[in-house]
Amino acid sequence: MRIEFPEFRLGNVLATSFTGTLSERHGDAVERIPTPRRLVDWLVVSGLAVDSCTPAQLELARELRESIHAAATAAAIRDVLPASAVEVLNHRSADGKAAAILTPEGTRRWQLGSASRVEDALGVIAADAISIIAGERDGKLALCASTTCQAAFFDTSQSRTRKWCDMNTCGNRQKKARFLANQRKNPGSAE
Repeated sequence: MRIEFPEFRLGNVLATSFTGTLSERHGDAVERIPTPRRLVDWLVVSGLAVDSCTPAQLELARELRESIHAAATAAAIRDVLPASAVEVLNHRSADGKAAAILTPEGTRRWQLGSASRVEDALGVIAADAISIIAGERDGKLALCASTTCQAAFFDTSQSRTRKWCDMNTCGNRQKKARFLANQRKNPGSAE
């Protein structure tokens, strides 16, 4: 019997997509990488394929995820970066042994030091987080406007005014709630 897991919420930015593997942080939290195998699945769809993952490596990944979330949240609200989060980001980035490879199609892919080394994949994620938190990329860190989510996301929209980490989840949920509230307030307005 196959266990069903929540779908991944994949975005265009590796580091903030990784923090999205735990969503609804201020509501009923949804863990999207509850097992080592599920972390392997996420890494594969994110272009960082590894063969296996141990429970200890899953814990390293979760520690990195929470450190990215803490640092990105602080950066988004222009607060002091938590020293412990900075330490984890730097350690994971330095511990990874991955190389950027140019494909014949002209795209970048990551070549990990070893097919089973989760730490190499975590190094790539940490380096991506460092680049967005340090302001080296074109975009802006922001927090999701959903009161139950408040995920950090990297806004690359032209106006840099996105409100939601994911329009298909948090944005639609908020729009639906607003629509239903208006319907209750004005019951005849939909006709």
